Amino acid sequence: MKIQRFFKIYSIFTSQYLKRIMEYRFDFITGLIGFFFIQIIGILFIQVVFEQIPDINGWSYYEILFIYGFAQIPRGLDHLLTDNLWFLSFNIVVKGEFDRYLLRPINPLFQLLSEVFQPDAFGELIVGIVLLSISIVKLNISFSILNIFLLIISIIAGTVIYASIKLIFASLSFWFKDSRSVMHMVYSVSDFAKYPVTIYGKVVQFIICYIIPFGFTAFFPAAYFVNKLPVLFAIGGTVMMSLIFACLSYWIWLQGINKYESAGS
Repeated sequence: MKIQRFFKIYSIFTSQYLKRIMEYRFDFITGLIGFFFIQIIGILFIQVVFEQIPDINGWSYYEILFIYGFAQIPRGLDHLLTDNLWFLSFNIVVKGEFDRYLLRPINPLFQLLSEVFQPDAFGELIVGIVLLSISIVKLNISFSILNIFLLIISIIAGTVIYASIKLIFASLSFWFKDSRSVMHMVYSVSDFAKYPVTIYGKVVQFIICYIIPFGFTAFFPAAYFVNKLPVLFAIGGTVMMSLIFACLSYWIWLQGINKYESAGS
């Protein structure tokens, strides 16, 4: 019953937010088109590179396209569902608006995430699904029921990793008030996850695999599906990393709430 209640509340928040953004349909459409163009530019870059060389460190064009498409799906879901975390530092904490989340008899994080639903993220999701579908056909990847299940689990775990990293650095606003610059810097690291981790130096590999583990959002699970990594490390490692960072991020969030001082008078 509690889960049903949360779903009902979430649907109410979402419907209200969608009504608001539909008042500015041009902004929504331009945002969606903008995301399409950003993804197309990235794909064109890969194509230009492969017109000059046959492979990159043993990875073919369609294998990298598979990773690139895979990366867009958890990133798009994170963008769709948790975008309000970007506004935590400036619009909510600094102005003292976080008080209203604490006064309601609902989990504050659930309220924060429920208030914003970003439909322009469908641009990322559509591009990701299309690229994934094309590369699956070109690479002759066969999906058993088990692999379909593992694909879904990987996408969910990758989304959790994205959201957890965002939550960790958004929560810093409880201490530093405005943490958006740090969030932007950290989130830009996710661009490295669109390509094989093995093409980077050891330091970069360590950072994007174990410090800011965006590598587990796409590269490792994708590498399993193209038969380059074993399932235990690729999928198991992704799930394990998502659980670790989910717990860590929520703990930091709770510590941050304890430091919250409102806006004063």
